[in-house]
Amino acid sequence: MRFLAAAAFVLLAACSAPEGDAVPEAPAVAPILTGEDAKDVYSFARPEEARVSHVALDLDLDFERNRVSGTAVLDVLAKPGVEEVVLDSDGLVIESVTDEAGKDLTFELGKAVESESSDEGLHGQPLTVKLGAAPEGAKDSDPRKITITYSADDADALQWLTPEQTAGGKHPYLLSQGQATLNRTWIPTQDSPGIRQTWEARITAPEELTVVMSGLSGGKPEELGDGRRAFTFSMDKPVAPYLIAIAAGDIVFREIGPRTGVWSEPAMIDAAAAEVEDTEAMVKAAEELYGPYRWGRYDMIVLPPAFPYGGMENPVMTFLTPTFIAGDKSLTGLVAHELAHSWSGNLVTNANWTDSWLNEGVTSYFENRIVEAIYGKKRATQEALLDFAAIEETLADVGEDAAGTALHQPIGTDSAGSAIIYNKGAAFLRTVEHIVGREKFDAWLRSWFDRHAFQPATSAMLLADMRENLVKGDKELEEKLQLEEWIYGTGLPDNVWRPDASAFAEVDAAVGAYTDKRAIPNKSWTEWTSAERQRFLDNLPAKLSAEDLAALDTALGLAKTGNNEELFLWLELALANRYEPAVPQAETFLSKVGRTKFVRPLFAVLMDQGSWGQPIAKRIYAKTRSSYHAVTRGAVDRVVGQPG
Repeated sequence: MRFLAAAAFVLLAACSAPEGDAVPEAPAVAPILTGEDAKDVYSFARPEEARVSHVALDLDLDFERNRVSGTAVLDVLAKPGVEEVVLDSDGLVIESVTDEAGKDLTFELGKAVESESSDEGLHGQPLTVKLGAAPEGAKDSDPRKITITYSADDADALQWLTPEQTAGGKHPYLLSQGQATLNRTWIPTQDSPGIRQTWEARITAPEELTVVMSGLSGGKPEELGDGRRAFTFSMDKPVAPYLIAIAAGDIVFREIGPRTGVWSEPAMIDAAAAEVEDTEAMVKAAEELYGPYRWGRYDMIVLPPAFPYGGMENPVMTFLTPTFIAGDKSLTGLVAHELAHSWSGNLVTNANWTDSWLNEGVTSYFENRIVEAIYGKKRATQEALLDFAAIEETLADVGEDAAGTALHQPIGTDSAGSAIIYNKGAAFLRTVEHIVGREKFDAWLRSWFDRHAFQPATSAMLLADMRENLVKGDKELEEKLQLEEWIYGTGLPDNVWRPDASAFAEVDAAVGAYTDKRAIPNKSWTEWTSAERQRFLDNLPAKLSAEDLAALDTALGLAKTGNNEELFLWLELALANRYEPAVPQAETFLSKVGRTKFVRPLFAVLMDQGSWGQPIAKRIYAKTRSSYHAVTRGAVDRVVGQPG
């Protein structure tokens, strides 16, 4: 792997290993990787020629027209002789582009890639800007500033909620989800994870709403005197563009610890604060494992249930679904996961989306270590077992030899999904840990974060780093680890370390008793952890009668549970057995929750039930589709055969 040689593109100090316990400072300009495995085919940008290093947004939020409009000032670093910069756009309406002196610059929006291929659909359009003459006296290393005046209507990254879709019911709400390539629908920049950028923003909104972003707040909002307020934010550390995020609504703040807190609608703040009260302890546990938290604050916002993901690791402002609130902290592994991304994903980021496991797999491993530190080894082992079962279920479904079961997934690979990118990635690191020993492994992983802090990375880089700083030429150890087979091979290598299944011994015995005698574990159910209840539900016989399902629901209160992971498993099982009483339960759930993890599989189960389930799926989706984020709509459209 090589870096660009020009000083404007590379800060050499950022590439060197820290001395002793020194923590590397964030570089003013992050490096660009130029190896073939680092190129991002989902972006039109040519960062080796001209790259964006800073974005300054000044935008107005228009809730009547679902529009953002204003300006984006980009700092562009161009190699000598390069006369244009290529940005990413998807549906942006560009009014003008000017230079530092206000002079119009020539720009062109290229053709959008039109294809049924989901890969090509991630491109959008190239926005090519002629840079014009450099300002008098400017050095080659000085950034060129260009101002783009634009607007974005109904951008796929942005979800505009009506008051009726919120808990308070009085005010509208806006939330964003930029990963993987959606931020180009509302921000004109180079939208690629390998082109890290600092940013700042000034956002104006109706005075009854509060705006938060994934940057540090500039303080008290400015009262504009026209029924609107202006909020300011900044991120002085270079981040991947997909991590620029915004939310606006009737939200309030509750402090958790000296550097942690949570935002939510007033109606949810008490429940949200109680559920995440361990966050400060999680931050400390994460630091003890893998080094200091480098982002200042760690705040969270619990969004309306329309949010498409469980969580999104936006720096200093993690976005969370309310579906993790169970009232007993049983699902707070989600918080641990998003916090862990502050190291794996935000600090060291996959250079492109073929190496998503570098973000998600490493984070899933780290998450489990935080859970172990806060909640104990038994819970951590049980959650690891649930994840491992998901790998085995996926491999049984797609086959051990399926290309999409490799961690590194080249362009065109049909991915086998999150059980590989998240769970197999975690299983890989857990296997390495158990072969080399926890102390040695932890020292290496912490040093990996330090060596590559605020930089993009690839699978090849991690492999080389492991060999240099963990294996250190030990041929016997290299053979035991099977590193290349794990990263580039399919299925599970034969050296895989499996979590101790005895952690679920009681539950597995209960599954056997139910399978053989329909014995329902009434008493144990109330004493089990959520992981144990999920294990039970996920391992029940696939075929159950209406009488069986009614008895389970009556005895265990499945349809009335406040734990959404358990409710989902119940609905999935019931619908797969065409259990009529579950239909209104599922309709209520699908009308309130927009989390893709839950929504897509439930529609898929209904569609698999032929003439019984397909009319139900299409009827419900006709009602709920408009309430889902574009991420969820796209996933479900493919399931129900709905045109995009």
